[in-house]
Amino acid sequence: MSHKHLHPWQVLTGGICGLVLTIGLARFAYTPLLPSLQTQTGLTDAAAGGLAAINYAGYMSGALAATWIDDVRWRHWLYSAGLWMALLTVAAMALTTWMPAWALIRYIGGLCGATGMLLGSGLILGWLMRQGRRPELGLYFIGLGLGIVVSALGAWGLAQLWPTWSDQWLAFAALGLLFFVPAWKWRPPVPPQVVVAHDAAPASGLGSRRWAWTMLTSYFAAGWGFVISATFTVAIVEREPALAGQGPLAWAMVGMAAMPAVFIWDLVARRVGDKRALLLAFGLQTLSVMLPAMSGELWAALAGAVGYGATFIGIVSMTLALVGRRAPNNPGKAMAKLTLSYGAAQMLAPVVAGYMAQTTGTFKGALWLTAGVMAAGMALLATLPKDEAAPTV
Repeated sequence: MSHKHLHPWQVLTGGICGLVLTIGLARFAYTPLLPSLQTQTGLTDAAAGGLAAINYAGYMSGALAATWIDDVRWRHWLYSAGLWMALLTVAAMALTTWMPAWALIRYIGGLCGATGMLLGSGLILGWLMRQGRRPELGLYFIGLGLGIVVSALGAWGLAQLWPTWSDQWLAFAALGLLFFVPAWKWRPPVPPQVVVAHDAAPASGLGSRRWAWTMLTSYFAAGWGFVISATFTVAIVEREPALAGQGPLAWAMVGMAAMPAVFIWDLVARRVGDKRALLLAFGLQTLSVMLPAMSGELWAALAGAVGYGATFIGIVSMTLALVGRRAPNNPGKAMAKLTLSYGAAQMLAPVVAGYMAQTTGTFKGALWLTAGVMAAGMALLATLPKDEAAPTV
């Protein structure tokens, strides 16, 4: 099929499938498959944590690489390679129990996540802008929520059919093929050469220094809120004796809340402008972090999970689309710079929260601190001049 005659729905569907593959499976399948890995292969908690950290290191190296790569042909090639590698790393997990091999596989899986999240979204945003379409990423980021749901429900379903851990990984790879075909066929084509020439211009896409620092710092706060909620949602559900083992359900609820939310945030941003929509998303996420801090009941944990799923995705898609629009020649590069800030928070926050929880015996202090960090990020965002945060297209 000729790349020239792709319709927007095909490019977006291909992108959504690419996200399910590179984030949902290559990066997130590990979370719900971990219990059977541990019981059947003797993987210790410490080793499991180590593999998760290595996976995150892969994601961060991918984000770093994306900040350096200017040539759009390279970005296109790496995105394509990421789709293949995502499929292969999921299958490869089943073939060995040698820890160094698993470490390498999880690292590559993390790299794949960055290709889908940053290079894919940049290529698709650039394609939409060249086609004269509305440059929004809400629809594309449905793939994030869908990836979480596919990984959670897929792991639950596969465990019923194939109890052996290695069969579950192979079955996930087979499931990945369903997403690989449209993702591969409907990749946005490499833009005409003219655009590459413009890439030499020193536009980092983060505008004035003050604008850049405001966005980087507030996005750091968003990353802090994201990772604490992710950690705590599953933990509180697993700690309820009657609900032990229902962690994947809470994870699926986060994904289900995220799927329609991306769409709704685009509509909100269109109605009230990007800055106000972002402030609203920050406010609601702060509230969803405070709910489980105020009450230990299950409803508070689940309401917090849904609120968190519905808001973190809006913050990510609106922020990335906002900076991407300011760097039409290389949206992926501008997005990657912000992702490093978001990622720094994701490395720091769990350490601080874990330490606080260990000393106090409860997560409440960590949650209140997170709400404070989010509120500070919101206050920073509020200082942005309105015209700078308004859509530039």
